[in-house]
Formats: sequence, C-alpha cells, structure tokens
Amino acid sequence: MLIAMIVAMDNDSSIGQNGGLPWKLSSDIKRFKKITQGEGYNAVIMGRKTWNSLPSKYRPLSGRINIVMSRDSDWSDEGAWNALYPGRAIEIAYSEGCEECWIIGGSQIYELFIDMVDEIHITEVDTYNSGEIKFPKWPREGWSEYIIEKIQKNRENDFDTKYSIWKKD
Repeated sequence: MLIAMIVAMDNDSSIGQNGGLPWKLSSDIKRFKKITQGEGYNAVIMGRKTWNSLPSKYRPLSGRINIVMSRDSDWSDEGAWNALYPGRAIEIAYSEGCEECWIIGGSQIYELFIDMVDEIHITEVDTYNSGEIKFPKWPREGWSEYIIEKIQKNRENDFDTKYSIWKKD
C-alpha cells in the first residue's frame, strides 16, 4: 500500500489560517480530489481539526475511507474511523483493503507521519506569510523532486502554483 502526503503550502511553509485554507486554488482542490480518490479504494488520514474544518456537506470525503486522528478515544462522527496513533490509522487503511493511504493534514498529523511516507505531493503557492499553521520542517536530502505542473494565477486561482511530487531516493 502506498503511503503518501498531499499538501499545499506557501513559500514560508504556511498551510492554514483560522481553521481553513488561506487561499482559493480551484485547480488544487480538483487535483486533491482526483489524486486522493484515485482509481481504486483509498484512505485519507487527517487530524480532528482538519476534519472539523471541512464543510459539513463534504464530510466524509466521498469515495475514500476517512480516518481521523484524535487523542479522544470516545470521539466519533458519521463516516469517519477514529485512530489514536499512526500505526492504528495505517492498520485501518490496510484492513479495509486500501490501495493508497493519503495523509492530508494538519501540521501535527504531517509531523507524525513524515518518516512513514514514500511520496509527498506538494503544491507550492507563490506567496508569503499566508497562515499561522506551518508544514513541519523535513530534511529534503534523500528525496528527489519531480515537477509535474505549473499554473499561473487566474480568476479561479489566487496565486501562481507549482505542483511536484517528492519521492524517497
């Protein structure tokens, strides 16, 4: 099973502001859905704050097993599995027959899984200081970047972006 991360961040590694995304990037939202749903049966792993930040009409994220990391063993919500620790989240995805497992945030969840992933899919947003929540620092030595797509700012995308996949060497 592929274990990967997907994240959008600005030039300062900002990923969130006031419980949501700090920019409007229609192309990135469409890419996120396509990648995390994939061709098969996939899981998304997120923190409880990320789950809560999703508009209720999109919870759970359709076509995917939704696994929410929470320190509260009693936490539950319709359409979501609760996992207290990373190994349990991976175990749920594996036991459900998932082909891919996508770590989708937030910052603490990215930090918990950074050493477990095979790939990191990054949309770099060409702006600075757009949020108070940051992607954790990670050593890029031992990883190779493959640039997939660049999109210029337009009426559906607030900023220029570069989408790339980082793979472990």
